[in-house]
Amino acid sequence: MSEVPILIAGAGPTGLILALSLARRGVPFRLVSDAKGPGEHSRAMGVHARTLEFYRQFGFGDEVVERGIKPDMVRLREGGGSGAPREVMHVKFSEMGEGISPYPFMLTYPQDDHERFLIDKLAEAGGRVEWETKLTGLTQDADGVRASLTLGGGEVEEVSASYLCGCDGAHSKVREALGVGFYGATYDQLFYVADVKIDGGFQTDIVVTLGEHILSMMMPVRSTGMQRLIGLIPPELSGRHDLTFEDIGSSTERLIGIHVSEVHWFSSYRVHHRVADHFQVGRAFLLGDAGHIHSPVGGQGMNTGIGDAINLGWKLAQVVQGRAPATLLDSYEAERIGFARKLVSTTDRAFTPMVADGARGEFTRRFLAPLLMGVATRFAAGRHALFRTVSQTEIHYGESPLSKGKAGHVHGGDRLPWVQGEHDDNFAPLRSLDWQIHVYGTCNDGVREACNRLHVPMHVFGWSAAAKAAGLKQDAVYLIRPDGYVSLAANAEDAGEALAVFAGRAELRFS
Repeated sequence: MSEVPILIAGAGPTGLILALSLARRGVPFRLVSDAKGPGEHSRAMGVHARTLEFYRQFGFGDEVVERGIKPDMVRLREGGGSGAPREVMHVKFSEMGEGISPYPFMLTYPQDDHERFLIDKLAEAGGRVEWETKLTGLTQDADGVRASLTLGGGEVEEVSASYLCGCDGAHSKVREALGVGFYGATYDQLFYVADVKIDGGFQTDIVVTLGEHILSMMMPVRSTGMQRLIGLIPPELSGRHDLTFEDIGSSTERLIGIHVSEVHWFSSYRVHHRVADHFQVGRAFLLGDAGHIHSPVGGQGMNTGIGDAINLGWKLAQVVQGRAPATLLDSYEAERIGFARKLVSTTDRAFTPMVADGARGEFTRRFLAPLLMGVATRFAAGRHALFRTVSQTEIHYGESPLSKGKAGHVHGGDRLPWVQGEHDDNFAPLRSLDWQIHVYGTCNDGVREACNRLHVPMHVFGWSAAAKAAGLKQDAVYLIRPDGYVSLAANAEDAGEALAVFAGRAELRFS
């Protein structure tokens, strides 16, 4: 029986990022997938600011941006009535996130290309995916996990691991073997997705058309000139199982105002919303679609799975390396399941009326959605609030056992606010992927002594108007977790003692 500290089942973006997180920290693992290789089509394509910030910590955020497409704006069209659809409003992405993140936009990057990129980065870090390797059995006790892996040739390998991570999708074998419930529902409506080329040249704007029985969207998906079309199948066609693009093509072209010249991929599908009862059972964890699936509102699915992997990755590494007690891992479910439940509930409340049949759906699509979007984006505060929500930069862990204190407007559990000064950028030190102290202003001797005693690196930034605008407090001390969240926020005079107490209670080693 082979042994490994971490066994990861599933090599989509969630599993790949978890593997990269471990590889960058020198923790051995095995990453297996029952697929023959990376996907050939792309269902997920939106990459949000918080994900790009995590990628920046790994050193390749800007490289991903160069490979993807930055839509300039969203154009909302109203397609009801007998007349031609008309544009009712548009919003520039650059106006929504400016000053909040180094990536004040949404990126489109097709999942198959995304996965291949991450596989290459994993190889550079010394890791690899074991394809055609299926997890077929699982038991565990207080000492570890034993898994049966069926290889491509049919032979079975028994593996012993300290921890198992199920990143194996909505039909997760890990979740099934653990007996974890996965409750929710399936929406009645049928949707289509198509990758096409259009006459008149590649369009980088996102176009959304709403109406009586209408929800159609076009996005840029590939820099080769491919557009992604998504929409509702008309009710009179929803019972068919042999749909092709020709069945919905003419109406889609009219609604979006395009003419399709080539169809490269077409599929129909139904949308589900479910959350697992638990994200941790003993030494096994659920991440990504294995733990939560939800409507496509806001393109949150893949980004949430990547957030799961970032959250768990550093904690597993510190426990395996003996830098933290195993109880640190309990904070994974405590921090991530609440967000998943809230996300599923929020996207369901937004999605259900948008796709509803009858008068309710028509009213929402033709009148209510444009009105709410207009109000939300009319002023800078509204645009910033919308950006923070969709980009996942507002995710915080205020109730976590790892979150303490407040200094300025920043609480323990908040994402570290981004501050770019004339000569420095406070996100740059996060590339260490480890604990660190941030001070904005002047650091007193007591804090320096505490940092030396606890062996935690310290970064002192000059006080600035940008730091103040971000909600930070002059001379206060912020203990930053390896994933870029504030763990402890304390006023300068209390910080030395607060650091010592926090480290002792959490039994953490900072280096």
